[in-house]
Amino acid sequence: MDLIRSSLYFIVCFIASIAGAICGIGGGVIVKPVLDLFGWDSVSTISFLSGCMVLTMSTYSVGRSMIAGERTVKAKTITPLAIGASVGGIVGKQLFSIIKAAFQDPNRVGGVQAACLTLITVGTLFYTVFKSKIKPHEVKSPVAYVTIGLLLGIMSSFLGIGGGPINIVVLHFFFAMDSKTAAANSLYVIAFSQLTSLISTLVTGTVPDFKILALVFMVLGGLLGSMSGRVINKKMDNRAVDKLFIGMMSVIILISIYNCVKYFAL
Repeated sequence: MDLIRSSLYFIVCFIASIAGAICGIGGGVIVKPVLDLFGWDSVSTISFLSGCMVLTMSTYSVGRSMIAGERTVKAKTITPLAIGASVGGIVGKQLFSIIKAAFQDPNRVGGVQAACLTLITVGTLFYTVFKSKIKPHEVKSPVAYVTIGLLLGIMSSFLGIGGGPINIVVLHFFFAMDSKTAAANSLYVIAFSQLTSLISTLVTGTVPDFKILALVFMVLGGLLGSMSGRVINKKMDNRAVDKLFIGMMSVIILISIYNCVKYFAL
């Protein structure tokens, strides 16, 4: 049973990481709700495993871009945002722990996460569809970078999705980045925040129970998916990336609504 479960986790992570590498959403926003849908592990375990997978695929994508000399990642501009997201990630984990402690039934925590993810994804979808009519800005203040990153980190860590679609909207609206540039910089922010989140989890001793085989298969799926996604991304233009992004957001909304109903009905 463990092998079958881990194999399915691998498939989900592989597909999610292909899409994540193309669109810059990290894959966690797909993996988290889908694994919640399966219901084989606790909310805490799924969040942890998803975070490890996202860290692997985002680190690989960013590392390969830097080694290849690609200049899509605007490190000087985005690093303050990434630092803010890292701090926000720690705050988000504490928020998750507080809400988890407030509910005797862990399914309620999953319901809250699913409801929040639904609202955020719906907002992201509408923004993406109508972004041609929305005038982007170019924030210059480092303080604003850190503040925006802090809010991003809190939301992404609490939801266990690694940032993903929220990052894309923020990078377009506040930094006037096109879809492919936003994707590369989003993965940079995700790698930063997920590494900090993992270190925080290890230091505080809050690692949930999990199957080693599941972790190995998910990380492997994330790595292979990231490799494939980078190749595909180079063959796609901004319009194609936007279409894929919109399609994924639509599916995630439906899954999140189902998960929300399921968790609150249990």
